[in-house]
Amino acid sequence: MALDLKNLSFSRQILPLIAVVGLLAAVAFILAGLPDRELSEPGREPPRAPEQLAAEARVAGSGVVEPSSETIQIGSALSGLITGLYVQPGDRVGEGDLLFTVDDRAVRAQLREAEAAIAEARAAIAEAESARNTAASQLALYRNVEDPAAVSRAEVIRAEGEATAAGERLRLARARLDAAQARAGSARTEIARLKVRAPIAGEILAVNIRKGEYVSTMGGGGAQPFIEMGQTSPLHVRIDIDEEQAPRLAPGAPATVSPRGASHKQVEALFVRAEPLVVPKRSLTNSAAERVDVRVLQVIYQLPETNGLFRVGQQVDAYIAAEGADQ
Repeated sequence: MALDLKNLSFSRQILPLIAVVGLLAAVAFILAGLPDRELSEPGREPPRAPEQLAAEARVAGSGVVEPSSETIQIGSALSGLITGLYVQPGDRVGEGDLLFTVDDRAVRAQLREAEAAIAEARAAIAEAESARNTAASQLALYRNVEDPAAVSRAEVIRAEGEATAAGERLRLARARLDAAQARAGSARTEIARLKVRAPIAGEILAVNIRKGEYVSTMGGGGAQPFIEMGQTSPLHVRIDIDEEQAPRLAPGAPATVSPRGASHKQVEALFVRAEPLVVPKRSLTNSAAERVDVRVLQVIYQLPETNGLFRVGQQVDAYIAAEGADQ
């Protein structure tokens, strides 16, 4: 049957057809936008309380692993070119071990100048002492002459002036010696400061400089430390407890700690101390439900030896018995 275009009605035939097409399109759009309700494994293993605290009052917190000495950030007291770098991340060093050196050529030149000035001052002292002794002997000779006509008064005055001048030259030479020795001591101190050594025995955690780089003194304001180190045997963990939960914390109770994303690997950490100052929360877990506008009590625990399970800077989950819970 042929379509009669002359008898085609827009309101009775075309408009209903457009409505049906629009309805089908809307249904297809809605179906395509429905969320995927298929069950899947979580991206990471969620934290869970240990069995012994599962039915008990407890306090939960997140923490960060840190060296037992805390992280020591090492810079340079003086600016210059790095001429020697003697450590790399993972190295263990003893107290006083050399970490890196800064170019000391200019300071060594100053030391040589000071040492030359010391030698010159000592020669001047010897000369002044000789002149003073000669002048003193001459003056004593004139004064011991019994015949006043043998030595004029002018000669005596001149001898006294020469003795006084010789004494002043001696004092000046000694002052110059002291100044030169002070400059030499300052140069030696600067040379020692250009050799940066480990303040404690520990492990090198990060090295942010390279041999041949020019470094400036650390000025704060987020400046990156040249080397980071700390005592990593044992490790500590700094746990943040919400200030609202802090009064429930059982003092001295051990903590059950697990790495983030591996809640089945739980260890018992020993209480070390609680920081006296409650501070704004700075260690974030990136959870969508996490509150950041809170203050936290920081509690320090010592981790047992776990053969690499925990590393400095790693986030952990912790559970601690609450006040009144069975220990």
